Amino acid sequence: MFTLALHHLNTLLQLLHLRRASPWNPPTPLDWLLASPLQYLTQLLYRHVLLPLRGRPFHPPRGRRPIRVVCLSDTHNLIPGYAVPDGDVLVHCGDLTVGGTVAELQKQVDWLRGLGHRWKVVVGGNHDAWVDEGVREELGLGVGGEVDWTGVEYLCDRGVELEFEGGRRLNVYGWGAVPWCGEGFALQYQREKHPWQGRIPDETDLLVTHTPPRHHLDLGLGCAGLLDEVWRVKPKLHVFGHTHYGYGKEAVYYDECQRAYESLMSRPQRGPFYDMIPSARWTDAFNVFWYGVSNILWKWIMLGPGTNNGGLMANVSLMYGNSGKLRNPVTVVDL
Repeated sequence: MFTLALHHLNTLLQLLHLRRASPWNPPTPLDWLLASPLQYLTQLLYRHVLLPLRGRPFHPPRGRRPIRVVCLSDTHNLIPGYAVPDGDVLVHCGDLTVGGTVAELQKQVDWLRGLGHRWKVVVGGNHDAWVDEGVREELGLGVGGEVDWTGVEYLCDRGVELEFEGGRRLNVYGWGAVPWCGEGFALQYQREKHPWQGRIPDETDLLVTHTPPRHHLDLGLGCAGLLDEVWRVKPKLHVFGHTHYGYGKEAVYYDECQRAYESLMSRPQRGPFYDMIPSARWTDAFNVFWYGVSNILWKWIMLGPGTNNGGLMANVSLMYGNSGKLRNPVTVVDL
């Protein structure tokens, strides 16, 4: 009886939008407070105070023309009703389609090909079933012909070096593999057997994946194995999609502050009373504050934020949540 009452209460709170109805929705303040107030408050401090106060994580090289990277993801058979900004590289991070048929993919590829960017880079997503040979056969999608990728660099666990005016080069690696999210989806792997270790080339400047890394713009659904690999490679720009409500940008510095933040966010959520008990969680939260404030003071007083040498992660999904509409702006980054 008590369990049934809790179920009905939770359903009511969901109807009132006080609790999220799905892991693919962003946690509400009530969700956070019931799960871990310490994680909630630390996340707000880290993302909305400490990172912005450090300034831009990097600046394009002085005296050289910046490379403008135009990024989007999760268009799901749709073409945005607003203009895609001009740039040097157009990146699509997967989920071009809904059903993943050749016809759906070709329509999206043709749209991308028609845009004016010199380079177009694409990875698959879990909805793009045809790009996964095993899923293609399982769903009977192999009889529709081949996708014509002419004019588009389709990356499936491979890298490419792009050249630009003035002699600048950009090393790009891309792969659309995602942690398991259900039957009939493409490019999936089991979380505990992730394939990322040692996979991304050391020289990668621009990393293109479909899945987010864990704890960054991921709604808690990102891949911890990918995060470890990103720490090893430290690309200047990492773009992804998959979790529509995770849309946004976040600076990364691969330092003690970020390490403490990720450590805290990886700890089990056991409710507000557990958070009150002194533990390693408190140490993580204190270290986020301590190292964050120290980094801000060092940059602004000693060096200035122009000396920042970090990177940027961006969830570039155009799909707004589960609305079925492309509402999020296209993300533009100058490298």
